[in-house]
Amino acid sequence: MYILGIESSCDETAAAVVQDGQTLLSNVIASQVDIHAKHGGVFPELASRAHVEVIHPVVEEALQTANITLEDIDVIAVTRGPGLVGSLLVGINYAKGLALAANKPLLGINHLEGHVYSLWLTQPFRPVVFPVVVLIVSGGHTELLLMRGHGDYQHLGGTIDDAAGEAFDKVGRLLELPFPGGPHIERAAQNGNPYAFNFPRAKRDDSYDFSFSGLKTAVMREVSVQPAQASKRQRGEEKRAQLRRDVSVNDVAASFQEAATSILAEKTTRAAQAYGATEIFLAGGVSANQLLRAKIRKETELPVRYPPLSLCTDNAAMIASAAYYRYQSGLASSLTFDALPSWYLNNDTYNV
Repeated sequence: MYILGIESSCDETAAAVVQDGQTLLSNVIASQVDIHAKHGGVFPELASRAHVEVIHPVVEEALQTANITLEDIDVIAVTRGPGLVGSLLVGINYAKGLALAANKPLLGINHLEGHVYSLWLTQPFRPVVFPVVVLIVSGGHTELLLMRGHGDYQHLGGTIDDAAGEAFDKVGRLLELPFPGGPHIERAAQNGNPYAFNFPRAKRDDSYDFSFSGLKTAVMREVSVQPAQASKRQRGEEKRAQLRRDVSVNDVAASFQEAATSILAEKTTRAAQAYGATEIFLAGGVSANQLLRAKIRKETELPVRYPPLSLCTDNAAMIASAAYYRYQSGLASSLTFDALPSWYLNNDTYNV
């Protein structure tokens, strides 16, 4: 079965063709990093416009790379949410038109579930023995799940404020590193001392929830001071302006990364032990972080599975893979569904 996946939930316009949920035939991604870099983060209206401009050629390239035509496609799948509503609507409306014109079934897929199924695209694929604990960490999401089978999820915990990737981006801005913050913080941290600053590990309790706003604030206090506290000469300037202290960017980056990855690894491995998981899954953009991978491997004897770097960030291959298993379980085709900017992943996800 050939499934065409389309993803436009944030700042990546992507299309991919996947066969039988596991074989990747094409994976095309048009990044908007250069567009949003000067803003230090994703600018929603610019993201929507960029999706409109490139979505058709991206889909065409995905089909050509897979060496098939739209007539060969069995199912079209598109991200329904969560994400930026304007960006989601571009992908959804395009997919609806494509499905209607080609008379193909259309499935609206949960973006978080897509990240889970990026693990089914790793090669060579090892069969999964459930249950597994899944940590999804990205710019917009930090979720810890128990997956008992295809479509069977129990939410264990998640962020109560900033997502892990969001914290990386905000700290990157504080350190005047390029956007996105994650890879640049990781690069700077390689030359820094991870114990130079004792940044907090928030929510160190019995729950499986996370909090990164306090960590972000601690970094901000270390690298900057408010103008009113710094000098009378700043009186006429914007109150929001800040003065950089003379600190090592590399040391701050390393210490921040140490704090953020430590709490992620600690709670993930504890959950895996508590719920009798057979292995641990990492997914999402922050799953590309090498320190996070190493920490989890060090703290557990269980196998740790994560996608290749090309499938860590948002992509359409994961949407197509998730759609295959949802289609097999009987998810009905529809041309009438709307975008769901806030759409949690649990056993009732598709009962909307």
